[in-house]
Amino acid sequence: MAEIKDLEPKALFKQFAGILTVPRCSGNEAGIRDYVVNFAKQKGFAYKTDEVGNVVIQVPASPGLESAPTVVLQGHMDMVCEKHPDFEHDFEKDPIPAVVDGNIIKTRGTTLGADNGIGVATALAVADDPSVEHGPLELLFTIDEERGLTGAGNLKPEMLKGRLLLNLDSEDEGILFVGCAGGADSVTSFKLETQATTQDSVALQLKVGGLKGGHSGLNINDNRANALKVLARLLRHTRDAWTTLSTFEGGDKRNAIPRDAWATVLIPRAKADGFKKAINDFAAVLKDEFKTSDPGLSVEVTTASKPGNAWTSDLSMRLVNTIMALPHGVLAMSLELPGIVQTSSNVASVEIPDNRIDVVCSSRSSVDSEIKYVLNRIAATGELAGAIVEFQGSYPGWRPNMNAKTLKVTREAFNEMYGHDPEVTVIHAGLETGILGDHFPGMDMVSFGPNIRNAHTPEEYVEIDSTQRFYDLVKRVLKKLASA
Repeated sequence: MAEIKDLEPKALFKQFAGILTVPRCSGNEAGIRDYVVNFAKQKGFAYKTDEVGNVVIQVPASPGLESAPTVVLQGHMDMVCEKHPDFEHDFEKDPIPAVVDGNIIKTRGTTLGADNGIGVATALAVADDPSVEHGPLELLFTIDEERGLTGAGNLKPEMLKGRLLLNLDSEDEGILFVGCAGGADSVTSFKLETQATTQDSVALQLKVGGLKGGHSGLNINDNRANALKVLARLLRHTRDAWTTLSTFEGGDKRNAIPRDAWATVLIPRAKADGFKKAINDFAAVLKDEFKTSDPGLSVEVTTASKPGNAWTSDLSMRLVNTIMALPHGVLAMSLELPGIVQTSSNVASVEIPDNRIDVVCSSRSSVDSEIKYVLNRIAATGELAGAIVEFQGSYPGWRPNMNAKTLKVTREAFNEMYGHDPEVTVIHAGLETGILGDHFPGMDMVSFGPNIRNAHTPEEYVEIDSTQRFYDLVKRVLKKLASA
């Protein structure tokens, strides 16, 4: 991490290098929580934690600015832990294998965690950098943002005093975000039903891989292939050849477009060659369909060990048909904000816990009635297939306030730095600002960040010069807020 630690500004990249050594997958934030708490102890800053693991560090104002309004700098401690299937890495103990490559910091096979490690590092750096002029600060570090915003959702009113908030969890330089989508997750569950396999059948594994994946909100309008949808299309196309399945799995994170999926198929021995040919022929069609968005799409058929029992034919086909029918992708574009996705859904994963099969979807919309409509579509699809549908992890959207003080000041600071106005827009993703605005009435917020690309994938990287300018902008905004 030495080459990262020595980058400028050192105050920021020293913290980011340290964060890269700490395990911090969603649900495993103990190490990163200790990291920020130890920072507070070393600096003599007051801090508090809550029962779920959120941390607030109270940073005194720069001399002479004690009477300025308190500003909250906010980011989340967890990261999406994804890696290439053949890359050896233990997210529970191994540091992120980050390297500097010209103007970017990237990794060698895992997610980088610049989302939101850069935001956390920036907040810590501001508190440690004597060149930053600021009023009283509260550094709010939340847990479990990536799995469902549960840290922000459980934050109690007594944790914060400030009502000016800079969210440091955006990924596009030059854009100020003033609104976000709300959403909810759904789980469509099938009871596992099995039958004995026949002697004349063979087992083949069908695997889809090589896809880009990406953030299910930020990348949903890129029309990238969904591995689960591709796998279901292959099986639906060849449904006359195979008899049943013994597994169908894929995807991992609810807010990531699935990059890999696989199924074990039971086929009469006499139809195996025909099945392979039909798969290869249709795979060529799909590769052509996705040649621009996912040029790495791969479809493999290999021999598998035949299990003693497989799923029933009825269950297998109901599952395939359900995945085919579930809504996925952009469902509506905003008419008020051209080019902005208004409503979408992501078929995120298929998992097999206990004696059931769970199909997980993550849906988003900036219009409350539309998210309810999408969830009802999912419920209707599941009910038609004889499944049970449950909804989880709903979160509110963030309604834009174009007169917000934080927006006005950040806009002015940006114009001073860049010589032109920033883009001001909303984001089709669930930001913690939606929940914080709901929990803390009157919270005045803006969200911005450096250029981070391919978040939630092993191709994630952050631009170094963009991060440098981002840090300068944060410093300028804090100074202006303290003197406004």
